[in-house]
Amino acid sequence: MMEQHKKIYRVCIVTSTRADWGLLMPVAGKLRDMPEISLSIAATNMHLLPEFGMTVDEITDAGFSVDERVPMDVAGSDEVSRVKAMARCLDGFADAFRRLHPDAVIILGDRYEMLAVASAAALMHIPIIHIAGGEISEGAIDDSIRHAITKLATFHLTATEPYRRRVIQLGEEPDRVVNTGAIGVWNAMNVPLLSRAELESDLGFDLSSDPVAVVTYHPATNETSSTAGSQIEELLAALDNFPRLRCVITYPNNDAHGEEIIAHLRKYARLHPDRVLLVQSLGMRRYLSMLRVASVVIGNSSSGIVEVPSAGIPTVDIGIRQRGRIAAPSVIHCGTAREQITEAIAHALSPEMQALASRCENPYHLPDTLDIMTRSILSFLHTLPCPPKKFHDLPD
Repeated sequence: MMEQHKKIYRVCIVTSTRADWGLLMPVAGKLRDMPEISLSIAATNMHLLPEFGMTVDEITDAGFSVDERVPMDVAGSDEVSRVKAMARCLDGFADAFRRLHPDAVIILGDRYEMLAVASAAALMHIPIIHIAGGEISEGAIDDSIRHAITKLATFHLTATEPYRRRVIQLGEEPDRVVNTGAIGVWNAMNVPLLSRAELESDLGFDLSSDPVAVVTYHPATNETSSTAGSQIEELLAALDNFPRLRCVITYPNNDAHGEEIIAHLRKYARLHPDRVLLVQSLGMRRYLSMLRVASVVIGNSSSGIVEVPSAGIPTVDIGIRQRGRIAAPSVIHCGTAREQITEAIAHALSPEMQALASRCENPYHLPDTLDIMTRSILSFLHTLPCPPKKFHDLPD
């Protein structure tokens, strides 16, 4: 009897920033190696912007092909410009998905352009596999966008069990929600890292003197008025209170008012070339390698909450952007005033906090996250085509 031909599932991963590609790259690699999957990659937003490092090159440099490039140039620094960019993204992905004709689309997280991607996929009846739903970040509009994507998505991979329960609370069917642990934590514990000497050579920056800080600060997009400029001034003033602290500072993302932050960072780096290095993007491997030589991470990036505790160093989490996320004991939350930030950095650099961070457990860690993710994705693909979604009511 002739062997039955196995179905090949066309899966498209959509990526828009250095951050989500760094998380998704191992997933992409493992899916690409599965004989039942034909993988495509679509890149958009910051990946295609020279002012943010043209990080689409990081995808191709890693040996992947980029099958669709969907530009959504953001012409302006305010919220209106982001809405118009979302419209361009929605239009572009209508054409991209028509050409690729995927059986499923994988998206991660909560950025505004991903809501456009998810809307296009949902309207075209393409099942969405959503990574990192159920989380809370009250200080960013991303919080509402994340939950909106959850309602558009068909299958969900969450980073903790409480986040899994929250996705179910949003009405998603329990058998379509899987707790995998955070893929960023898996990366932090499994990706081969650069040595300190290799990092110094690559960056052209001396990292031999302790302490070293990695600094990333994004706009808090849920604030009623823009305070990005004044907040970054407070952070930089706090850094001045630690003249021995060598800082590798990365660009913020291209949320509204991010340009204000970049202008302040450029000026600060010019004034302090002896102890400050400003980079557009470190990329996943350099970033994770930096965590192994750093003494502290400072800013308001989700990475400080999710991945950094697995590097055994403290995080100073500033302001409201990440408020609501589950956090390890090594995460120090503080306000946006320079005095508050200064106190938090001093605490993070103290021997007591360094010791605590070196031994604390990361609530986002599961040892086999990558395997759980890829097995779950393949199992979901085997259930296609999907019946219409049903709203799952919680028991009384």
